[in-house]
Amino acid sequence: MYLYGASGHALVIIDIIEAMGLSVEYLFDDNPEIHELRGIPVSHEYHQEEPLILSIGNNSIRKQLAEKMKNVTFGKAIHPASIISPHATIAEGTVVMPGAIINSGTIIGKHCIVNTSASVDHECRIDDYAHISPNVTLCGNVHIGEGAWIGAGTTVIPGIKIGKWAVIGAGSVVLRDIPDGVVAYGNPCKIKSKLFE
Repeated sequence: MYLYGASGHALVIIDIIEAMGLSVEYLFDDNPEIHELRGIPVSHEYHQEEPLILSIGNNSIRKQLAEKMKNVTFGKAIHPASIISPHATIAEGTVVMPGAIINSGTIIGKHCIVNTSASVDHECRIDDYAHISPNVTLCGNVHIGEGAWIGAGTTVIPGIKIGKWAVIGAGSVVLRDIPDGVVAYGNPCKIKSKLFE
């Protein structure tokens, strides 16, 4: 396995890959100051190596890189200490961290992050490039839009839709739909600002 991005997020993905019984051969990173990460060499020139995972926490940068990389086979990193229904679907490039639970009928898109101990209940849909932070609870039939970031410890009640590229602050309780491109937080969660129209 190969990783693009030699950051703290990559450290967690390396642990997941090793827990899967695989190894990371080397990493790519644009920062010329980084030559190794946890003893694994870092190259500053990207060669098309497969399977590849984009080990970058920023949703927008992950999308930009994925769209530039044509004809690349992306891997998945799913920690064996996660619980995944055999009736859930997880697309390429996605990372599922230890303790995460993904229940039946859930569909998770490309290059998502389902972080430590997140709970994703039945029939949820998480679109490409979204990040579900540690200890988030998504109740049944929740839809998370492309690139949305759900902050740590947030609870989303059943049937809610959170828009594309929305940011939900940590510890929020989401009781109503959230539109695209806003920052919202609180209990109950309320829109605080707009990121874009």
